Amino acid sequence: MTVKVGIIGGSGLYNIGIIKNAEEIEINTPFGKPSDKITIGKIQDVDVAFLSRHGKGHIYPPHKVNYRANVFAMKQCGVEYLISIAAVGSLKKQIKPCDFLIADQLIDRSFKRATTFFEDGITVHVGFADPFCKRLSDLAYDAVKKQKLDVHRGTYICMEGPQFSTRAESNLYRSWNVDVVGMTLAPEAKLAREAEMCLCGILNVTDYDCWYEGQKDVSVANVVENLKKNEKNTAEIIKRLVPTIKYIRDCECRNALNYALITKLDLIKEKGNPQVNKVLLDRFMR
Repeated sequence: MTVKVGIIGGSGLYNIGIIKNAEEIEINTPFGKPSDKITIGKIQDVDVAFLSRHGKGHIYPPHKVNYRANVFAMKQCGVEYLISIAAVGSLKKQIKPCDFLIADQLIDRSFKRATTFFEDGITVHVGFADPFCKRLSDLAYDAVKKQKLDVHRGTYICMEGPQFSTRAESNLYRSWNVDVVGMTLAPEAKLAREAEMCLCGILNVTDYDCWYEGQKDVSVANVVENLKKNEKNTAEIIKRLVPTIKYIRDCECRNALNYALITKLDLIKEKGNPQVNKVLLDRFMR
C-alpha cells in the first residue's frame, strides 16, 4: 500500500482513537529501525502512516531519536506529505500555553544528530531557505483556525537537550526574535526536504520556557499537563487537516534533489556503503 500522508508525533493521536482500521507494520531501513512500528490506518477515510517519535512509552530522548530511520521509513511507505507534531516552549508573551504555532522558519542549534541521508561517498546540497512547505502549512493553519483555537505563525529554534534551556539561553533566543523553542523538529525538517516531502510543523505550546518572570519555569510536569489538555484539540486539528490535502504538488519540496547532487555518479559506487548508496539513489534520485 502507498500512503501519501504521514504523521510523526506523540502516542496521543493513536491512543485517542483518531486512526481507524489501524495495523502496525515493522520496517527496517538502511539506517536501522525507526522509533517504533509504523501504524497504517485511516483518518477521515484517508490512508495515513503514523509514527511515535519517541517510541511507545517515550523511551528515546530527543538527541537519541533515529531521525533518519523515522523519515526514511515514511518514505518507504510512499509518504509525500509529512505532518510533524511537537511540544514547544513559548518565547513571547502573546504565545500562550495551550496555543498552537505553525512553523514558518527554523534555527538549528542541535549538534549531535545526523541530519542528512547523503554521506560516505555522496555529497548533496538541497535548498533549505524555506524549511516548511507553505501550501501544507497554510492548510494546517486554517485547520487550527476553524477549530477556533489561538494559533500563530513563527520561527522555531531547535536546541540539543535533553536538558531545558538556561535562563540566559532563553533570553538569547528572545533577542533573536524567535517565537518557540523545542528539541526535535530540525532533523526531521532537513531529512524531509532531502526526501522531497512536503512538511508542516504543528507545534503545541506547553510553557513559557524560563524567561517569563512570575510564570512557572518549564518542567516535565507542566509540559505533560498542557499536552494532555490539548490532546483532543490536536486530534481534531489533524482530522480537519488530512482531508484537505489535495495531492497537488506544485511546490519546490517535490523537486528538492534536482541539481543537488554534486558527487560524480561513477565515484558513488566506489565509496561508502554500496547497499545504502544504492537504496538512496533508487529512492531519492530521478
